[in-house]
Amino acid sequence: MMIILKRNRFSLFLCILFLIFSCNDKIDFNQYKSIDTQGWQSNKKISFTFDIKDTISPKNLFINLRNNNGYEFSNLYLITELVFPNKTLVVDTLQYQMADETGLFLGTGFTEIKENKLFYKEKKVFPSVGTYIFNVRHAMRRNGEVHPIEFLKGVQDIGFSIEN
Repeated sequence: MMIILKRNRFSLFLCILFLIFSCNDKIDFNQYKSIDTQGWQSNKKISFTFDIKDTISPKNLFINLRNNNGYEFSNLYLITELVFPNKTLVVDTLQYQMADETGLFLGTGFTEIKENKLFYKEKKVFPSVGTYIFNVRHAMRRNGEVHPIEFLKGVQDIGFSIEN
């Protein structure tokens, strides 16, 4: 009888521990959008709409990207737009390193698909409550060319996340 009670206590302890660590209030927003198999079209904005209720706590904003071996470049140029509820627009041009000097892709993952969590804004405090829109498009060009790559291959999913 004593062994059964000890096992029940241990099981109860494991269940409580699991519940504590499975609850994650760190992420306020997390969404992914798939890219067409033909590639990410140069003029196609990927758009994320989210609501902000907290105008006090600083948030970290991330662009999440999943790429495969079809991605031909060691870097990535993105143009982002953050549209505020009052229609104010903030545009940024960003560059991220996607591979190391030997050509191995950065990011996490054991298969050919790598997931990259790219910092967009650190400790951002949103000034007003309301609905925001985040748009992102690629700005990749081949060396010496003026026009963007029409279909950027190797990018499978684009995501956007907001964390406390």
